[in-house]
Amino acid sequence: MVLVRDHNLSIRLMNLMESRNQTGIRNFLLLGFTEEPDLQPLLFGLFLSMYLITFTGNLLIILAIISDSHLHTPMYFFLSNLSFADICFTSTTIPKMLVNIQTQSKVITYAGCLSQTYFFIVFGCLDNLFLAVMAYDRFVAICHPLHYMVIMNPQLCRLLALGSWCLSIVVSLLDTLTLLRLSFCRSMNIPHFFCDLPEVLKLACSDTLISNIVEYFVTVVIGVLPLLGILFSYSLIFSSILRISSARGKYKAFSTCGSHLSVVSLFYGTGLGVYLSSAATSSPRTRLVASAMYTMVTPMLNPFIYSLRNRDMKGALGRLLNRAAPLSAGTFAGLS
Repeated sequence: MVLVRDHNLSIRLMNLMESRNQTGIRNFLLLGFTEEPDLQPLLFGLFLSMYLITFTGNLLIILAIISDSHLHTPMYFFLSNLSFADICFTSTTIPKMLVNIQTQSKVITYAGCLSQTYFFIVFGCLDNLFLAVMAYDRFVAICHPLHYMVIMNPQLCRLLALGSWCLSIVVSLLDTLTLLRLSFCRSMNIPHFFCDLPEVLKLACSDTLISNIVEYFVTVVIGVLPLLGILFSYSLIFSSILRISSARGKYKAFSTCGSHLSVVSLFYGTGLGVYLSSAATSSPRTRLVASAMYTMVTPMLNPFIYSLRNRDMKGALGRLLNRAAPLSAGTFAGLS
């Protein structure tokens, strides 16, 4: 017990010394999930596995869509963008957390914290916007099937994707720039595994009114409005499905949007869980678990939802893996 306590004390002292750089600008400390040394290898293995599954699964989705001409449609074009955003979303937070666990250092520089906050907001916004765009795509496909290819033409698809990227970059830059005017003079300990904007704002000793106003504005523009668009699109979709006379026709229409609806429910359900847990409890551990669901579990499950519930995607993944198997076999044969 004494050795464990001395070990923990030495780590805390090292982190405290590292939390100041030589220019006098203080760095932040990401406290993470726990300081127990015995749990660090377990957490490292768990989060590394989740990251590799997320990265590989979403990458396979992208490669399957690119390699299969049958999937060169608006829905799969937006799905590939969503998968790319999910890869970047998790890559913003998990690798840094893994490095901190492995090196037993909780320090993140001031510039690194701002960069992590910026890219986390960018790719989080992209997830919201692409889910809204995909809901509109499903609305056109079900409610206006005869005009689908005319409405969802390649030019409009590229414009919607480009607009989502530009809007995400602009609002994220606006949100992050407000941090530059703040001064931090109290504890620099962030009770999180990444630089979450609300947690960083709590550490500021200067007035955060402008930052809070900008944060609420961004939340409404990027969070609430896309959600309202999704709900409106699905209200029209469900009313259109109910007008279909045959049960087979209803099932076929609903199956085309089942995967997207599952991802939307998971994404906004976990996001709402993060908000409610932050508002209802002051326990950092509860907020950490809710945030982990939102930032890690949801992007990891998306490829499974789209591949297991979608026959076309399942077939494309099978063909991709079949083409990759001879190549890998030939490579190993050449090496031997």
